[in-house]
Amino acid sequence: MATQNTAFSETTEPCEECGQPTPHDVTIEIRTESNKSSNAEFSREPYRVTECVKCGAATSQRMNNA
Repeated sequence: MATQNTAFSETTEPCEECGQPTPHDVTIEIRTESNKSSNAEFSREPYRVTECVKCGAATSQRMNNA
């Protein structure tokens, strides 16, 4: 289950699909990485999710790579 909190809106970023800088919707999602229900509260990590407004291509990147 992911919780979405809008952090930014329509940021211009390079799009790999379009091959040029395009407007992107950028959000932060908290994702649970564990499949075990007993450890779920300890496995939540923030992800930066971007979606190209022009072509719809989406990418996500884990923000805490400890």
